[in-house]
Parts: sequence; structure tokens; C-alpha cells
Amino acid sequence: MKSWINKSIIYHIYPLGFCGAPEYNDGVQSYRLDKVIDWIPHFKELNINAVYFGPVFESTKHGYDTKDYYHIDVRLGDNRSFKKICDLLHANGIKVILDGVFNHVGRDFWAFKDVQQNKQGSVYCGWFHRLDFGGHSPMGDPFWYEGWGGYYDLVKLNLQNPYVTEHLLGAVGMWIDEFGIDGLRLDAADCVDMNFFRQLKDFCHKKRPDFWLMGEIIHGNYTRWANGDMLDSVTNYECYKGIYSSHNDHNYFEIAHSLQRQFAQGGIYANLCLYSFLDNHDVDRIASHLKDKNHLKNVYTVMYGMPGVPSIYYGSEWGIEATRTRSDDRPLRPELNLGHIPNANEELNRYIGKLGKIRSSLEALQFGSFKNECIRNEQLVFSRSYNQQTVYVALNLSNGYSEVGFHAVGGFSKLTDVLTGQVFDNTGYVNIPMDGYSSRILVMNNGDFSVDFEETEKIVTVLDEDADVSETEETIEETVAETVADVETVEPLTEVTKGRYRHYEGKEYEVLCVCEHSVNAEKLVVYLDVESGKYYAYPYDAFVALAEKNGKTVRTFDKLS
Repeated sequence: MKSWINKSIIYHIYPLGFCGAPEYNDGVQSYRLDKVIDWIPHFKELNINAVYFGPVFESTKHGYDTKDYYHIDVRLGDNRSFKKICDLLHANGIKVILDGVFNHVGRDFWAFKDVQQNKQGSVYCGWFHRLDFGGHSPMGDPFWYEGWGGYYDLVKLNLQNPYVTEHLLGAVGMWIDEFGIDGLRLDAADCVDMNFFRQLKDFCHKKRPDFWLMGEIIHGNYTRWANGDMLDSVTNYECYKGIYSSHNDHNYFEIAHSLQRQFAQGGIYANLCLYSFLDNHDVDRIASHLKDKNHLKNVYTVMYGMPGVPSIYYGSEWGIEATRTRSDDRPLRPELNLGHIPNANEELNRYIGKLGKIRSSLEALQFGSFKNECIRNEQLVFSRSYNQQTVYVALNLSNGYSEVGFHAVGGFSKLTDVLTGQVFDNTGYVNIPMDGYSSRILVMNNGDFSVDFEETEKIVTVLDEDADVSETEETIEETVAETVADVETVEPLTEVTKGRYRHYEGKEYEVLCVCEHSVNAEKLVVYLDVESGKYYAYPYDAFVALAEKNGKTVRTFDKLS
């Protein structure tokens, strides 16, 4: 199915590392993530049109130990500053994808703290998987619980508890409604209750039919999770391994086999747009993984040419290196600042920008079918075809000159290499010359096809050239208002008092009181669902916040009486 994701090139950021945040949450408010604004011209140069932010919710340490699903981590900013970032990215045609860590929470999660304080008397005992007061946890608690992967600082949630799913879906709804996020990457998807994914899919697609859900899956049959009832996509770890391994072993048969198995006619994932990547926050940087760094251009050419949505992990476009150890993966997640990239490979950066422009210009690379045309140990040619457009991706991983021959459709035409501008005659069977460590992207046409690599889209920016992002909130707010589409000015609620309120989606509630959470002192609104008779507590800040409906800004709750 045609979708915005097929047309996308994703930039993956691990925010806490990218921003140089303290390893542990120090509680100090800092607007570090605002520096993303300065990176928008770089995104445009790479033809990026979607940014995937790793964990941004309030956490204790690394982001995957969530404390609060409804607030941005104070080390990165706050909800208000992140809303401005989302608005500006959207104004520049860049979609926003967040990391949904719904399998587990951190030990500082407010409901778990309540269990620690009130033991069996806590109303949140049922929120956690296999919680048992018949023993002790390795962390010294007078009860046992299941920790994700044996890590007891990560407490597994009970996703069969309706109050847990209600809390999580409420958070997702807030990020969609108030921030306009376009998708979620679901962490540890293989451990998540599948019925929760069904609920999540139904919930998100009712709000946004084009909302994208992608799961982190390392092994197994991807269609178990990516299907019409659950997720839209998963991480393609099979091809991740096949791409670097085929270059390291000088064996293109490995990646050709995976691509054939997955995407050729009748392939098991031919109808899925999988998430393609060469590295991420959990695995060694591709420049460190490759035995010969001369293969860097080729591995990116494979990823941009194959079916799926390509993703760049921040900094790898410059070929930065990093490896993890058994006890430390922090080197994979460094702080980076534009203009100060260590040992930056600018040639690779420009080449990846070129690949982005080519992929964005060729529908065959976005939506096309797949076919292997020529497979050798050190040379590979595959084709992509869509709507009368056929593109051939040719690769030579050897260090010397070679020729690749293959049957090309549409004899007596031309093949134009959009990477170099060279034109070759197509008489039905072609022999294409290739230098060592090189790639070609050949478009079948009449010889006059080209891609304008100099064309630059207008960049919507919110800052003067010399402005300090962290100290110019007023400037950001004023210019975002000018650059984002005009909306009617709506003031948020200034006070919540007893009475009848209507949610912007239509349901009515009776506010009973405003109170304070006994564990974390968070301000809460307690209200009655008039229709069902159920009682709820809702974060005060979210209650008074603004939302978006049908392109207009509205109050999340509006008082009726």
C-alpha cells in the first residue's frame, strides 16, 4: 500500500546521548534537545523527511527506564519546548516518530513507587507482571517482580490490566493530539503482549489512519507482528546483518539471498515496508563493523536501493566509529555538534545526501518490485520496477575494475547512471563497466534523465544565525508562530474548578477536585465519566493543555458549567 513511509528517509537520534545529557537524571531543567533546530538544514541536505527520536519521556537514566509517559525528560526540555520542535520539523516537511517503551518501566515509575511504599495495600499491584509478595527481588524489595531480560531496574508491565493499557493509550493519544507525532517505534516488541498491539493499532489508526507503528524485532517471522491487525512494520535485522557481512566476506550471495527471500515476487515480506538500517543505538557503528571502510558507500547504496524505508543513525553519515562492550554501550550514543564531528568523512556525507535525492526522485526505489539480475561473490545487480519505471542498482565490492552483465528490459533504449550522469546503450543485454568499490544506479530511459542535486528546498527556521537555542524561547515561540500554518488563537485553561467539562472528542466529565499524587506530588484532576460512571485521575498539566483537531487548536477539556 502506498504510504508516506515508503517515501521517507529516516534520521534516528538517541536524544540523551546526542544532547550530552547527564547519565542520571539530575532533575535540572535544561533545553538541550532544542539544538535539533540547528540540524534542520543538515536534514534537508540529506533529504531526510522523518526524524525518529529515541526515548524522550521522563526517565531515571537511559530513557528506557520510564518514570512518566506524559512528560519530556527534564534533561532534554519540557513539553512546551518539544512542541515547538515538532511544529518546526513539521513546517519543514519532516515527520516525527517517537520511541514507545511500553513493555517495561523504571523503578522510579510513580505506580511502582506506590507499590514500594504501600506494599499489598497499593492499588497498583496489578500493574506489574508477576508481582509476588512471597519473596524478595534482587534489588532488595520485599516482593518479587519480573524484570525485562533479567534487568531488574526495568520492571515489566502487566499489559493485560485495562488500567495499564488505558494509561499508555492516554499518553499516546496526548502525543498525537498535542504534538502531532506521526509514528511510534515500539521497543522490545517481541516481549509485548500482542493484544496490546491490536488495541494500539486500533486506537492510533482511528485518530490518524496514516499513523505508523514499527516494532523492534530481532528474530523470527516478521509477519507475526507486522500485519493488518497489529504493527505496520518491524526492524529488518536479517538484512542489517546481511549487508555488512556480505561485504566483509566478499560474498554478495548472502544479501542477495535475503533480498530474494524477503522481497522478490512471492517473497515473504513483499507487501511490507520494513525498517532498514546499518547501525543503531544497540549495535556497533557500521564504520566499525566493516573490515574495509572503502565499502561504506556500497553498503549505503544497498540500503537506499532495496525495498523498505532507509534509516541513518545520527553521525554515521560522517562515518564515525564506535563499538560496544559487554558492559558499556555508551560509546554508541555520543554527543554530537554540527561543525565538530570527530574525523568527519565529508565525502561519505555528500554521497549519502546524493542517494537521498535519488531515492526521493525515483518512485521505483520507493514502491517498486524487486528482482535479482546478476549475483557474483563481488558483484551484484538488482532491479526495482514501478509504473513503467525500471531502475538497476549495480555494485562492485572488489578493489579492482570489473564489468557486470545482465539482461535489461526495453531493448534499444538507454540506461542513465544518476550517480555519475554516464549513459549506456541498452540493446537487451548490457555489460556495465565498474571501478573498484563502486556503485551505479541506472535508470532505463531515453538518455535525458537527470537528478538536480543542486536544488535546495526552502528551510523554515526559527533562529537567527548566532542565536543560542537554550536561551531564546521567546524568539523561538514568535517565529514558530509565523512559520507554522496559521491557526486560531486559543488560550489554555487558567484554572480547573468543580463542574462539567467536555473533552475535545465529545465526551463529558464531571470534575470533582484537584489533588496531589501521594508519591511524586504531581498535580492531578479527579473526574467522573458521566456516561460510564467511572472515576479517573488525569495529570493537571495535560488537562489544561491545548490539543489539535481537524487542523485547529482547541482546548483538551473545555468547561461547560
